[in-house]
Amino acid sequence: MDNRINETRRKISALRAEMLAAEAAIRDRIKQDLDYADSSFRLLKMRTEMVALVGRWKAAGGTDRLPTVRERLKENLRPEKAQDDKTPGKSKAKKPSDNKPSDKKPGN
Repeated sequence: MDNRINETRRKISALRAEMLAAEAAIRDRIKQDLDYADSSFRLLKMRTEMVALVGRWKAAGGTDRLPTVRERLKENLRPEKAQDDKTPGKSKAKKPSDNKPSDKKPGN
């Protein structure tokens, strides 16, 4: 029984990734002012498949709470940036005085 739950969860995860890719493709087609009807119909088909998978998962005994769309959108999935000793918004640009040629001639 537990194996069926895990298998269904893997299918749900794979389908979510596929849906995200389809949504991105639709957005790109919209930006390019192209027809996106076929892509949107495929996405709707994926959503109905998702509902069936979630129903199968629950019927098999899946009890974990599934996040809502709003909760998934609020998740911060970006990798954390390494913290440097830099102050945000300020960069260490060279001062104009640092760029002046020196009075010393090379070789002296």
